[in-house]
Amino acid sequence: MIPFVTKLQQQLKLPLPGKTAQKRMMPKANWLQDRFAIDIKKGANEGAVLILLYKKMGKIYFPLIQRHTYDGVHSGQISFPGGKVEPTDSSIEATALRETEEEIGVQRGLVNVLGRLTDLFIIVSNFNVRPVIGYLDSPPKFKLDEYEVAKVLEVSIDQLLTTNLVKEKRIEVKQGVFLTAPYFDFNGHHVWGATSMMLAEFKEILKSL
Repeated sequence: MIPFVTKLQQQLKLPLPGKTAQKRMMPKANWLQDRFAIDIKKGANEGAVLILLYKKMGKIYFPLIQRHTYDGVHSGQISFPGGKVEPTDSSIEATALRETEEEIGVQRGLVNVLGRLTDLFIIVSNFNVRPVIGYLDSPPKFKLDEYEVAKVLEVSIDQLLTTNLVKEKRIEVKQGVFLTAPYFDFNGHHVWGATSMMLAEFKEILKSL
């Protein structure tokens, strides 16, 4: 593995920035519940996502997926590949790898798992999500699940570390219900909510390398 990946793997074994970093990108509204309260996560579904790193044209990238528009809480949103833990999954890592293979066609056996970030509870879908970080030795050839994924966005580590790409806007989450949310502006694609909170922790770790 390249030196960057080796350093990152070592850093992930140390205490993580956790909710301090996650809160920097947390949406703001008086009606939002405290997602960090212990009691709120009781009975939550377990899920996992994968931050898949790979080198392309001299830079490190990771993919995000845009969901199709549908009648649901995550309609059209941008997120990491991932999903619900299934009984046949041997571990959280296995869930993240399986879901990534199913959604964007990256073979699970090719991914080197480097570690995890801090769990994050998603209130609207009642999921406790565990972010896994993996590395692929060569740029992936994406094959999208046409039902689940509208498109893939490739984001570089350099973009993530660019401070002026963090902005804020007012969002209508459902008819007549608004919140203010910080977001990452990746080439006009707005990444907010839980995904941006996970990215905030990942960004903090990258800054320490």
